[in-house]
Amino acid sequence: MVSFRLPRRGASMLGCLVSTALFLAAAYYGIHVGGIYWRYYQLLDDMRQQAIFARQNTDDVIQGRLTAQADSLLGNAPRFRIQRTNSRVIIDTEYSESVDLPLLKKTFTLRPRAEEPL
Repeated sequence: MVSFRLPRRGASMLGCLVSTALFLAAAYYGIHVGGIYWRYYQLLDDMRQQAIFARQNTDDVIQGRLTAQADSLLGNAPRFRIQRTNSRVIIDTEYSESVDLPLLKKTFTLRPRAEEPL
């Protein structure tokens, strides 16, 4: 039996390489930008946790715990603002993180806020 193959044009290999390059670029950028939001949600979760237990803790204790957690997450802890009313506690802050990647140089300003009833 004689079989012969038709020559390949290489279009499928080029398409695969382009798709792989796009996937790797999206993963590279996603890891760096996603890390910023991952840290944001970790800090927000800690703020909510402290707001839940604000009835038992003083503002200084809450400030110290949040500062320690933010310092371990961000490297430099922002100042947290704690407000108590008759029925609620509000904890908020503002900080910024920068991304310096090829084709993307951006500073993200993040404002986490936690509010719980007392």
